Amino acid sequence: MDKHALAAYLRSRRERIQPQDVGLPQGLRRRTPGLRREEVAQLAHISTDHYSRLEQARGRHPSRQVLMGIAHALRLSDQERTHLFSLAGELEHDRHRLPSREVAPATAALLERLADSPALVVDNTCQVLAWNPLAAALFEDFSALRAADRNLLRRVFLRPDSERATYGITDHRRFMTSAVGYLRVGTSRYPGNAELRSLIAELLNGSTDFAELWNSHELRIDHHARQVVQHPQVGPIELDFDILTVPDRDQQVVLFTAEPGSDAYHNLQLLKVIGTQRMDAPT
Repeated sequence: MDKHALAAYLRSRRERIQPQDVGLPQGLRRRTPGLRREEVAQLAHISTDHYSRLEQARGRHPSRQVLMGIAHALRLSDQERTHLFSLAGELEHDRHRLPSREVAPATAALLERLADSPALVVDNTCQVLAWNPLAAALFEDFSALRAADRNLLRRVFLRPDSERATYGITDHRRFMTSAVGYLRVGTSRYPGNAELRSLIAELLNGSTDFAELWNSHELRIDHHARQVVQHPQVGPIELDFDILTVPDRDQQVVLFTAEPGSDAYHNLQLLKVIGTQRMDAPT
């Protein structure tokens, strides 16, 4: 149980909920943003003292029933509820070790078969573990980077002056929010890992945009969306992207697709000719 992270998360989620959102009167002397602690406690069917201690990082380990009540009171999404349980120590994880970054042979074979769709494999730190040639053509040649530099968070937040910092993704705020969300999930699952702590410190020190998103405690991960990628050679490419979880691993396949016969599909075919890169590279 990470008491301080749990306290900050509860406080941030409480402050975003307005009384009218949960059927409570606004009142005339409301000094705090969002709900009061006693209102959350009332909605969660727990004592105000118990909830207040959790927000002050002084509380005892909450039961699953208490966590469910708090999640309901704060109107948490499925992703946010999972994060809450993880911060409270209710999910199985090794606090210090990251999961293996070895890509399963079946996943690597899948990337090779996706000749017409850019695809990446990333972990919860947004480290790029594998990619197919079309992904390299669409985004960048990951094989030319050191293994430590194949991290989407570093590429996006620590090179803001580059016109390709967000890979030409037009809705870059949405992209950045999802990327930070994955890192937040990773820290809740592996809170004692030194590599994660170092990465977060580096990003906080190097990017005000990252610091703003990180300190907001927002957790929104899009598993499906449509994005326009402004490629410097072929122009705008409108793509659907889907995130597929690899079974038994903290890894995701990020898949970009275009409707066959569409302008975007033809642009991807052009990229296959002018910008393919090899997928594997020494670490």
